[in-house]
Amino acid sequence: AIIMPLAAAIVRMAISRSREFQADYTGAHTSGDPLALATALEKLDAYAHTSPMKVSESASHLFIVNPFSGKSMAKLFSTHPPTAVRVQRLRDLEAGWRDLV
Repeated sequence: AIIMPLAAAIVRMAISRSREFQADYTGAHTSGDPLALATALEKLDAYAHTSPMKVSESASHLFIVNPFSGKSMAKLFSTHPPTAVRVQRLRDLEAGWRDLV
């Protein structure tokens, strides 16, 4: 009885993380410049680490980057994928677009 709600929460967070990747792809496609989006994400992430925000966990999904500064257990339940992974995917997307031109 305890495991099912926990499993449901983990699945919900995983779906939220995949939607973050889709939002990055859509933003890169719309702007036509994945590197600009990657740079913006890096700047936002750097600021979030230097000035952690006091935010309710129930509102963390409203932020572009994870407002919490990487607590180990919080990563499992995070609604945001690691910014480094998002940036790398955007850089790979840019490389793929360059190959098409």
